[in-house]
Amino acid sequence: MTTQNEKALAFRALHERDRAFIIPNPWDVGSARLLAKLGFEALATTSAGFAFSVGQRDNTVGRERMIEHVAEIAAATDLPVSADLENGFGDDAEACAETIRRGAEAGLVGGSIEDSTNGAPQSIYDLEHAVDRVRAAVEAARACPFPFTLTARCENFLAGRRDLADTIRRLQRYQEAGADVLYAPGLATKEDLAAIVRAVDRPVNALMMPKLSAQELSEIGVRRISVGGALARAAYSTMLDAAREMRDRGTFTFIEKAVSYRDLSEMF
Repeated sequence: MTTQNEKALAFRALHERDRAFIIPNPWDVGSARLLAKLGFEALATTSAGFAFSVGQRDNTVGRERMIEHVAEIAAATDLPVSADLENGFGDDAEACAETIRRGAEAGLVGGSIEDSTNGAPQSIYDLEHAVDRVRAAVEAARACPFPFTLTARCENFLAGRRDLADTIRRLQRYQEAGADVLYAPGLATKEDLAAIVRAVDRPVNALMMPKLSAQELSEIGVRRISVGGALARAAYSTMLDAAREMRDRGTFTFIEKAVSYRDLSEMF
């Protein structure tokens, strides 16, 4: 059985390589175990994917339920697990610190803190307050008995505030506050991502871009590539297509493309 410290060290080492690694985002124990079986080196949770799996919208699952969820994912495999911890489940700095402490106790070796409350432009925290929140999360991470990897996220582009200069400024301040990894999801272009990589000296996590391969992202200087809720949405897309076929045509051809019962059973 791999210890939490061993997982944490392995996770840190992945960020120190000279190429990017893909960290896929399972939304439940089954998807986590399948991804581990396929040979991925680490996993990251997805708040959206989990919320959808329990019939809720993203950012509506409370901290208690989310901690239970990430604990299940962390225990599901021997892989390092980093978690999408939203905005720390509270506006104040202490909420961020407490969430990091709770996540570490649940088995995580990493986690991210966002600088937004609900994804709207006006929900982006004032810069100084956002920095204080990252600093508190970093202090909690450093107090762990293993090297917890803290990712600081700037939500500008996801929130519709497409201000690259402000995004870079925020990530630089989060770096100064001690964040181990920096992340600005929602970037629209390769050039914006490259500008961010050049502007900081911490590993940068990139949200996948459909038109760019992992190799191309790696060449930009990205060190980690996540997919957010995309795998969960892909799974739901397949289910919805199958359900609509049954409802609208009364046919069941979707089963022809489904993984076999035997193959899936063997993977588990």
